[in-house]
Amino acid sequence: LLARAGRVDEARALLHELPETSPADARRKLLAEAQLLRDLGRYAEALQAYTNATQRFPQDPDLAYEQAMTAEKAGLFEQMERILRNLIERFPDYAHAYNALGYALAERNQDLPQARELILRALALAPDDPFIQDSLGWVEFRLGNLGEARRVLQAAYAKRPDAEIAAHLGEVLWTAGERDAARKLWQEGLQLQGDHETLRRTINRLQAQP
Repeated sequence: LLARAGRVDEARALLHELPETSPADARRKLLAEAQLLRDLGRYAEALQAYTNATQRFPQDPDLAYEQAMTAEKAGLFEQMERILRNLIERFPDYAHAYNALGYALAERNQDLPQARELILRALALAPDDPFIQDSLGWVEFRLGNLGEARRVLQAAYAKRPDAEIAAHLGEVLWTAGERDAARKLWQEGLQLQGDHETLRRTINRLQAQP
């Protein structure tokens, strides 16, 4: 509430003053501060907070993953990639790291074969995760495999209707010339999450208000 009122320094001070009776308490405090800053769009400060957290809890892959995702939000792609590759090396069964790195490469149209390989590795570790399926569909789209992209994304959306998946599947449909179907799907996505950044950006880029 303090942060939303613009009193961010007070909010952070309040978190710092909370007592710690266990390492779990310390982790929750660090995570709360980092998430607060991230939600406010203060990505550089959030990144520093996640960095502090990972230094204190170096064996926690979830914290390192959030650190990487915040680095991306801060526009530091090379730092994000470095964190994720280190995470993969230290925790080779952590599916989210493979998926995040593969998706990030696909999103930038960089080294698409490697992106696909990373996402397939993630899917092997977590075969029922619709968000990893979404990443696979997106990299297939980037590779020009329109039919396969559509198949994978439709399966992901059927499993988990989500604004992000709707954005990607809608773009596949739009590219395939099925523009009414794309608009309908995007409208569904907006009803799920009207402020979703990827969905809004996709609609605006394609000048396709549903």
